[in-house]
Amino acid sequence: MERYDGGLRIGSGLTRRDLLAFAAVGLMAGGARSSSAADAQGQLTWGIHVSLAPTWFDPADTQGIITPFMVLYALHDAVVKPMPGNPMAPCLAESFSASEDGLSYEFVLREKAKFHNGDPVTAEDVKFSFERYRGASHDLIKGQVAAIETPDPRHVRFKLKEPWPDFLTFYATASGAGWIVPKNYVEKVGDEGFKKAPVGAGPYKFVSFTPGLELVFEAFDQYWRKTPSVKRLVFKVIPDETTRLAALKQGEIDILYSIRGELAEELRATPGLTLKPVIPQGPWWLYFPDQWDPKSPWHDQRVRRAASLAIDRKALNEAITLGYSKITGSIIPYTFEYFWQPPEPVYDPARAKQLLAEAGYPGGFDAGEHYVDSSYSNFGEAVLDNLLAVGIRAKLRPLERAAFFEGYSNQKFKNGIIQAASAAFGNTATRLAAFLVKGGPYAYGNDAEIDALYQQQADVLDRKKREAILAEMQRLVSERTIFAPLLQLAFINGVGPRVGESGFGLIPGFAYTGPFEDITIKST
Repeated sequence: MERYDGGLRIGSGLTRRDLLAFAAVGLMAGGARSSSAADAQGQLTWGIHVSLAPTWFDPADTQGIITPFMVLYALHDAVVKPMPGNPMAPCLAESFSASEDGLSYEFVLREKAKFHNGDPVTAEDVKFSFERYRGASHDLIKGQVAAIETPDPRHVRFKLKEPWPDFLTFYATASGAGWIVPKNYVEKVGDEGFKKAPVGAGPYKFVSFTPGLELVFEAFDQYWRKTPSVKRLVFKVIPDETTRLAALKQGEIDILYSIRGELAEELRATPGLTLKPVIPQGPWWLYFPDQWDPKSPWHDQRVRRAASLAIDRKALNEAITLGYSKITGSIIPYTFEYFWQPPEPVYDPARAKQLLAEAGYPGGFDAGEHYVDSSYSNFGEAVLDNLLAVGIRAKLRPLERAAFFEGYSNQKFKNGIIQAASAAFGNTATRLAAFLVKGGPYAYGNDAEIDALYQQQADVLDRKKREAILAEMQRLVSERTIFAPLLQLAFINGVGPRVGESGFGLIPGFAYTGPFEDITIKST
């Protein structure tokens, strides 16, 4: 068993040994808490752009998207998670190590880590949390683990069936399997009771949740890393952008999530308010769920190619995200390990019409519904205008975020187009596992050649060989137009005059504010 320390930047091309270099003694995660930390004071209020779902209060239900982590980073804590300066920072674990043969990973838990009810965080809680995990990629992750050993309350050892280079990536970043809940409490109240009154080990305790209105947290003064600076956090649900901006201007909220277009320009021009754009690891793309049906127009690659050529990505970027987004030809973030640079998408509506005519649709066709997360309806409307200009006619179908991803993952969206996105942590393999490969929660069909390549790369320990396989997979995805990538979309936010450290951009690639214990109110 070897133990490592040090740090690397995201996307630097990591071997298994390199990944384990993040197993420092916790200094990059903020170090041990100071007993002389000042008491938390004051309140900050967020204007949240989506309706909050209780399923996001339980790490066991984490989907392959970033949204649940907006809540998880406040309420819960993980054995290892992305933090400022370290994408695999030891958190509830003070250190972790791996055997030379890659078959064993061991985590040493912090002696003073506690849940909000006062119970210590133990090895049994870590094992329990992994075993009850039922979110994204749960079958894939659990299928690799032969046994979990808990020799004492502070040591946890995962024994793998065979070497798997992505164990840490899936466990620590791309899923909720490493986020820990208290075994005794969950067994006492049950899964539904836990969602109603969750107990975590994060920097903030659950106070109350009023569906459709607000979620309230209070600082946990025994959090291992530090006592949070702000006493109370309030997440107010304000789905309408205009209303969110008005609330920020009037001082009703302090931090605003998601503002676009002319409203973002207005915020930027308002004295006392600050625009905070971040570019998360979140490409957006169009997915054609019926492409696997030979009777569907989308089965013809020329039709899918026409849809991609119809999109004026540059105009979308300028109009909706003020030019902060990055045009992309991939569903893989450009910062991810093993990212392959595809050709840049082309805007050519004339060629799009020509391809549709060649495919037998000279007058275009009715494409059914365009399924979108309702918080991005304006983006969806702009995409539909582009498609309509070449003859692809679809009707906007906005759904609240929880319902959108529930429908997407349960393959309810047929006879239409899905406006998809993910800003979840991970790497190229984790993103492909969720959205492309057979068995992935968001894959409505599969390509046998690509699936075979995925299985091949999963066991390859040689980095160059694995990189070549993953590059070939991405090349085939691009060549076959399985998706029509749009933008790596900028997430534009706003901050009011009371906020000191907002937390935007502290965790590389993270869309939201965090770590919450680092957020401050300006001194008066």
